[in-house]
Amino acid sequence: MDKIMSYKDLEIWKLANEVIVEIHHMTLSELPKFEMFETGGQIRRSSKSVKSNIETIDHLETLHLTGSLTNLKRYEGLHEKLTVLGKKLRMFIRSVQLQHRT
Repeated sequence: MDKIMSYKDLEIWKLANEVIVEIHHMTLSELPKFEMFETGGQIRRSSKSVKSNIETIDHLETLHLTGSLTNLKRYEGLHEKLTVLGKKLRMFIRSVQLQHRT
C-alpha cells in the first residue's frame, strides 16, 4: 500500500519549518531585549507565514543593518535559506499552475 504524501513531506514545508525554529531561537537568545518584542516579534510572526517570505527577509536585513543581530554567520545562513525557500516556492507555484492548465 502506498503511503499518502503529507504536506510535511514537501521540501518547501521542511525548509520553512527549519527557518521558523531557527528564527525563534535567534530572536530569544541573540537580540537585545528592546528588539526581542518589537522587530523580534515581527520576524517570528512573518517567518511562520510562508506567504510572507519576502517580509521575513526584510525583517532579517533590518535586524542586521541596525546592529541588533550581530552574528554574521547566523544572518548569512538565514538569508541564504530564505532565498532558497523563495525560489522553491516560486517553482512550486509555477508547477501547480501548469498542472491546473492541463
